Amino acid sequence: MLTINLLEQTKAFLDETLSSDLDADAKVRQLIRAEYLRELSRFRRTDLAMVHKYSMTFDEFLAQSMVEKLGYSWEVEQDAMAWETAVGGILTMERKLKQLQELDHELTA
Repeated sequence: MLTINLLEQTKAFLDETLSSDLDADAKVRQLIRAEYLRELSRFRRTDLAMVHKYSMTFDEFLAQSMVEKLGYSWEVEQDAMAWETAVGGILTMERKLKQLQELDHELTA
């Protein structure tokens, strides 16, 4: 087991921010979950914006070779990269949230 020492000020911030019924490990997991959810939300907003802009999903965008069809413009290239990052990020954040949920379940079982 790993032991980590927190500064008293850091511990106070944790105690002020999250339920005092939780131990430090549970509080850190809660903070991690909140960060994953924030990132997931950001990635989903990007995906939704691109779906609206191009009226298709990312998979359709790729299958129809839209970057080529739209002349490899800077804007389309940038959109494609941001969209690809968002789609990958959604999958990653969902996987990490599931792993965190499984860990929580194991620890409470």
